[in-house]
Amino acid sequence: MSTGRLYGVGLGPGDPELLTIRAARLIGEADVIAFHCARHGRSIARSVAQPYLREGQLEERLMYPVTTETTDHPGGYEGAIEEFYELSAKRLAQHLDAGRDVVVLCEGDPFFYGSYMYMHERLADRYEAHVVPGVTSVSAAAAVLGKPLVQRDEVLTLLPGTLPAPELARRLADTDAAAVLKLGRTFGSVRQALEESGRLGDASYVERATWSSQRVEPFAEVDPATVPYFSVAVVPAYSRGKPGAKREPRAREARGEVTVVGLGPSGPEWTTPEAEQALARADHLVGYGPYLARVAQRAGQRRHASGNRVEADRAAQALDLALDGASVAVVSSGDPGVFAMASAVLEQAESPRWAGVSVRVLPGVTAAQAAAARVGAPLGHDYCVLSLSDRLKPWEVIERRLKAAAEADLVVAIYNPASRSRTTQLASAREVLLAHRDPRTPVVVARDVGGAQEAVRVDTLAELDPATVDMRCLLIVGSSRTRVREQPDGTSVVWTPRHYESG
Repeated sequence: MSTGRLYGVGLGPGDPELLTIRAARLIGEADVIAFHCARHGRSIARSVAQPYLREGQLEERLMYPVTTETTDHPGGYEGAIEEFYELSAKRLAQHLDAGRDVVVLCEGDPFFYGSYMYMHERLADRYEAHVVPGVTSVSAAAAVLGKPLVQRDEVLTLLPGTLPAPELARRLADTDAAAVLKLGRTFGSVRQALEESGRLGDASYVERATWSSQRVEPFAEVDPATVPYFSVAVVPAYSRGKPGAKREPRAREARGEVTVVGLGPSGPEWTTPEAEQALARADHLVGYGPYLARVAQRAGQRRHASGNRVEADRAAQALDLALDGASVAVVSSGDPGVFAMASAVLEQAESPRWAGVSVRVLPGVTAAQAAAARVGAPLGHDYCVLSLSDRLKPWEVIERRLKAAAEADLVVAIYNPASRSRTTQLASAREVLLAHRDPRTPVVVARDVGGAQEAVRVDTLAELDPATVDMRCLLIVGSSRTRVREQPDGTSVVWTPRHYESG
């Protein structure tokens, strides 16, 4: 006997008339109707599908045994819910093995935060499985609001309210339009994120869209105690907060300006007060995505994140924004003038197109300074800073400069020592340095200084293993005068004396 077929059927946002014709037909034809429900046994999905059910159908109630707050399962909530999905899949598999077609009801769309997907993951490789899409709550919310979600080249971001408020705020500020789902218990943090991103005044609250009990209000006016899970926040695009109106920028000077800001190597404690003030005043923040994520969200600011290899495009974007009269902050890790964005912005600013835009550069703590401080004072005397990246300059130039620094007995701070695509340069650099340095020369290997994965060690030039070094590392290679001393607490202190004796 052949096995039955599995169907994940989207029911839409709640109005039974918004089911697709195919969804209604499959519900009526199915041998088994399965639906998730809470401990009380009632199911919203079943109530939506009720008009299409027929007598004689088997019903499988997949009753959630836990909530996120309460469970006695030894594996906690995750363990309990995983066990529930496994047992539910086995129950459905018994019907499928018996040749019965099974329809799993799912509010909204089965593959859009839907409960069906967990059954699909466990059964689709063994049984014929089909998914019937449904109208999502986001589409329904836009319909009842009478506002388009996006148009032309605008970007819509869909966010779960369960994200931390700072992450929500960052993403809300980065996008044109947004919808935030899974409110309920998360309403407070979602409201905080909307306020921090400057989007609270534009946001609408839609509860149970298309139901007879639907509710629509400005988000800022909603009582948190009245918010159920089945609600969504809808934030229109900046340019369409009101028909035909532009979103007014915060007060600023008539002429735009670009300020290139150094954040330091990691965390807010490394950022100077001067940099903080510039970030707070900016209308726009421009930068590499992970660096922008380190900057606190402020109401009214727009963020423009980009990848790590588009420095020229990023600089041009910042200058264009300033040309329109905005105050723009371009963020860099460490110091913006050390292998970072300051040069890229100033190079682009030479074009006559941006002749009216002023550029300022605010310093930051460099990675070399942070790494040196962790071990003492290896940069206490003359030193040079050199990048091993040959993306913007040929390796021959790097090798010639390494040799010159080694012959001059300079301490060398090495940036960009290795990456996934650059695996041989550090070994070559080590050989160049060994031709002029004692094999016992101390080498500081500092990784992610100030970050969660910080690790700092002191090797010798002879023992340095290039395979242990990656892009997040900075190296400091000592001179002939650099000293290493073990301290009473077991750590090594490294320093280079300021006096220099010839001979």
